[in-house]
Amino acid sequence: MRSRLTSCSAIAVSLLFIPPAFAIDTPLSDEAVREAYFLGQRHGQDFNDLLAKYTKLLPMPESGPDISSITFLTPFALVAQLSSQRTINYSAQQAEQDHRKQEEIVRVIIQIQLTQSYGALIPRPTGSRSGSPIGYALRPSDFWIDFQVEVLDKDQSLAPSTSSGTPNYACNPDGGCILVGATLQFDYPAKAFKSDSPTIQITPPEGDPVSVDFDLSRLR
Repeated sequence: MRSRLTSCSAIAVSLLFIPPAFAIDTPLSDEAVREAYFLGQRHGQDFNDLLAKYTKLLPMPESGPDISSITFLTPFALVAQLSSQRTINYSAQQAEQDHRKQEEIVRVIIQIQLTQSYGALIPRPTGSRSGSPIGYALRPSDFWIDFQVEVLDKDQSLAPSTSSGTPNYACNPDGGCILVGATLQFDYPAKAFKSDSPTIQITPPEGDPVSVDFDLSRLR
């Protein structure tokens, strides 16, 4: 009886030290960090193919703004991306040191393009009477704040640790620029993801909402 109780106690204690299960590879091992580093240093088709797996391109809507792509970057992909951006005097050892200094995150990047029905100019009547001429006003550069973005994991909405939006412009050689879209970025703690299939939902102020699932079993 004593030996049986001892075995049960040992099993119970060992269960306490089982690491929590995450859908994403986190924390990354030293080997995974080095692998991502060397992949980023290649700057070739292998690296481009890697990043393409983390991005979903969406079709143009019939009306409203064009949510053209959604990118879901895991900690492994972010290490590879950082390595690709630092080519001079950047070693695998430095990549490991940089990585260990910060919490592992998932980065969601959303590209929004303006369209003919949701453009840089907003039509507005110049008078209050019916039949008044239509004038135009510039769309605000922070138009993206009217977009609702939600990341769901097992039907639970996750709160980002940081979020930002940047307007995108197209400029001609004469110096004139016009608003053409925006890039939104949201960072989440990697350990917050428990599901193998998180969902990203975007509700624009005009047009149909967009919902995209990512299969984490196919991503590093």
